[in-house]
Amino acid sequence: MSQSIHTETSLPIEREVQAAIQGQRALAAYLATRFETQRIQIFDERNEAHQIELPTSALRLLVDILAELADGNAVRVVPVHAELTTQEAADLLNVSRPHLVKLLEAGELPFHRTGKHRRVRFADLMHYKGERDRSSEQALAELARQAQELGMGYE
Repeated sequence: MSQSIHTETSLPIEREVQAAIQGQRALAAYLATRFETQRIQIFDERNEAHQIELPTSALRLLVDILAELADGNAVRVVPVHAELTTQEAADLLNVSRPHLVKLLEAGELPFHRTGKHRRVRFADLMHYKGERDRSSEQALAELARQAQELGMGYE
């Protein structure tokens, strides 16, 4: 049974940004390991230490989260199996919602309906995004190659 404790998404304040910068650096230094779990200490309100064993993969994810907070970005963790609204999916692709709907209706991205609403699986969205990004990189590389071939000053 999983339970989300913190669902609010907000930009970090300056104190959180600074803590994230320091925490990311410190934590990353200890994760170059082959151990599947790591023990960390956490302190409660009475300053009593409690040792917790966590998966190393979760701590690596925490480093990624801290990196985003250090850059001043809000962060939300989304399970891979999650289903997104069209607005959430559009936001993740950095496109408009109407453009995303066109992609869905054209069959470029799988979706299903929940009543009248379209839902997109996060895993499908990330697969589409990866393919789109690879295609863009290939097109850019081809343009650069052609520019060099034509002597357009990109040497």
